[in-house]
Amino acid sequence: MERILTTELAAHVGEDVLLRGWLHRQRRLSRVSFLILRDRAGLAQIVIDRPVDVAAEAVLEVRGRVVVNEQATSGVEVHGAELTVIVAPAEAPPIELHRPELKESLPVRLDHAAAALRHPVVRERFRIAAKAVAAFRATLGELGFTEIQTPKIVATATEGGANVFALDYFGRDAYLAQSPQFYKQTMVGVFERVFETGPVFRAEPHDTGRHLAEYVSLDAELGFIADHRDVMAVVEQCVFAMLASVGVEAPESIPIVHFADVRSGEELDLAPEDERRICEEHGELVFVEGFPTAKRPFYTHPGPDPAWSNSFDLIYRGLEIVTGGQRLHRYRDYLAALAGRGIDPTPFSGYLDAFRWGMPPHGGFALGLERFTAQVTGAGNVRETTLFPRDRTRLSP
Repeated sequence: MERILTTELAAHVGEDVLLRGWLHRQRRLSRVSFLILRDRAGLAQIVIDRPVDVAAEAVLEVRGRVVVNEQATSGVEVHGAELTVIVAPAEAPPIELHRPELKESLPVRLDHAAAALRHPVVRERFRIAAKAVAAFRATLGELGFTEIQTPKIVATATEGGANVFALDYFGRDAYLAQSPQFYKQTMVGVFERVFETGPVFRAEPHDTGRHLAEYVSLDAELGFIADHRDVMAVVEQCVFAMLASVGVEAPESIPIVHFADVRSGEELDLAPEDERRICEEHGELVFVEGFPTAKRPFYTHPGPDPAWSNSFDLIYRGLEIVTGGQRLHRYRDYLAALAGRGIDPTPFSGYLDAFRWGMPPHGGFALGLERFTAQVTGAGNVRETTLFPRDRTRLSP
């Protein structure tokens, strides 16, 4: 007999089946026991015609007959079950996984991630994330992008600033990559259109529900564009496909507003309350374009008015999930931009070679997977959509 999953039971009514999984919950009566078995697909009720006592999270094998019961999970359950304990847990889990929602605090759940991640609601967040990444890949593949993998140990801070993790690289200074920015731009000169999914690292001293020291970035870069609006069109296709893959309805199009029209006072960036207000006024998904050139990285292309850049953010349900824009593409413009910010071009020589030898007008974007998933699922903290979060205080599990 081959094993089936709990979600397949309805197709086997009246048949004997084999299930394997974990004991999610049990209820014992004087003459019968009701067990809830959890496997990777879902839950199923098992009826055993005798009282049994099995430890929570025991790994089980169940053989029995599928019977219709409208009150049971999925309208069916397994009767006359024969139960085999494959592995008995060494001790009870520190998380009460049988509850519809976990009652433990977030720090407790993160400390005991090996148990908390088993909860069906928690597990589903990461299934959603996986579907979203698959849709991202499929969409860009259809648009002629090539997937690449770039180094995560680099010699130069990509985004500038002090928020980098330094490390000793065989006696030389090195850093964990803040983004694949320099490499994906370089690869526009090879494939024209590239994308990458992978970790990035930011040594930001924040203890908020929207920041992590390590997160998954979905990056793309494309050549032969007119301006940043061409990049925004690709972002829209990707995000719409990602939302559709997880069953979330998207608008027909995403409205675009200019930074100067939505900022608070004379601020040079958007605060979290600005992002929430913008979505309240303009919709769940909103592009904000035209950020001040001075507040964007040196490789950002200025707009017709050089005070405002050809860059953008995408805000979803009150949280920025995408940053992108048009990049500089002429070698002399890079030298001028670095000089204008007082940055020595020497550490960027390998990166600048790509422009020394000719690059087309291009641009790209980066989407934070954990933020996207948090907004889709309604999680209040990106740590809830990160398998094993890394922040200022957390380095394990």
